[in-house]
Formats: sequence, structure tokens, C-alpha cells
Amino acid sequence: MKTISIRLEDKDYDLLNEMLQNMGQTKQTFYETYTKTALRLRRIPFMIEDPIDPFYSESNMKRLHHSFRQAEEGRTITKTMDELETMALDE
Repeated sequence: MKTISIRLEDKDYDLLNEMLQNMGQTKQTFYETYTKTALRLRRIPFMIEDPIDPFYSESNMKRLHHSFRQAEEGRTITKTMDELETMALDE
């Protein structure tokens, strides 16, 4: 049996660890499964997705933080639903 050492950026390591925990896998199992499947298929074998809620995606979280900062700075506009619907129809 051989040992492989892989260097990852700290952020990537932490994200991979979180994803695998959500899937109930260890890094050892992940790499063994990946390797055996790749060798059998002779290609990049599969895609395993973390069932992440898109609300918490990095891009959405950035947008939310930006909106919170705007609200804290008092940079908001208040409209009624009727006003918004009228605006939508005018476009």
C-alpha cells in the first residue's frame, strides 16, 4: 500500500472537509472511491454534489452583506406594493 500526500489551499481543504461531512464521507473514502472508479472507467468518473441551499451560495451571501451595509447606511428606498407593480408595468 502506498501513501499519497496532497497539498491544498486552506480554504479549499476546509470546504472539501465540510462537503464530505455533509455527504457522510471521509477524505480517505473519497479519494479511494475516486481513484478506483477513474481506473475502471479510464476517465474522470463522476460528480458528487453537496446538497447546499443556493440561498447560502458565496455570491448570494456577498450580495446580502452588501444590501445589509446599504440598509445600515440608510441608503434605502421605501415603496408600497402598488408602487412597485406600477413601476414594473411602466418598464
